Amino acid sequence: MPDFAHVRAWVFDLDNTLYPPAMRLFDQIEVRMTEFVRRTVGGTEAEADRLRKAYWAQYGTTLAGLMREHDVDADAYLEEVHDISFDALAPDPYLAECIKALPGRRIVYTNGSAPYAARVLEARGLSAAFDAIYGVEHAGYAPKPEAGAFRRIFARDGLDPRAAAMFEDDPRNLAAPHQMGMRTVHVAETPVEAPHVQHFTDDLGAFLSRLR
Repeated sequence: MPDFAHVRAWVFDLDNTLYPPAMRLFDQIEVRMTEFVRRTVGGTEAEADRLRKAYWAQYGTTLAGLMREHDVDADAYLEEVHDISFDALAPDPYLAECIKALPGRRIVYTNGSAPYAARVLEARGLSAAFDAIYGVEHAGYAPKPEAGAFRRIFARDGLDPRAAAMFEDDPRNLAAPHQMGMRTVHVAETPVEAPHVQHFTDDLGAFLSRLR
């Protein structure tokens, strides 16, 4: 694709991007996040679940809301919510091959933690396909979609956004990359029309294969 001919840095989100949503891995994390909120704030499980979602919508992540509103320990939260089973994940040799074939630097940037991301990549057989992994801790716990979080990660990596592409399942997390001059790709089951979403795919491997 000519739109990607200049790209030399490839940035991938993790959850529901580098594995299909049908694998339901994030469901486990949502259960643990809800329980963390319930213990922190009190109330019923249903109330905690509503608050979890409200913080995600308002602050970008549930963690950001908990830090802002309840001064929680970010590392303790991340360790607890990511203590899950990875049995639902299966290796994807074809996706690994497609990512490895991309010219230039390939990184993962997630609102989860880097150790968690490393375990996901290992379970998917994708570890060798990437040059670096960045978690929310590397952005000072500022989450996507905050522009400052992207700038901090890209500066840390030495990445030029004007020669980069971003792959994300959450379309709001593509707004800042688009403003920075990146190519943006929404990876999801259903397309979303937005000016900052330039490309869409429901099959990441197939999309990447067309970039060779």
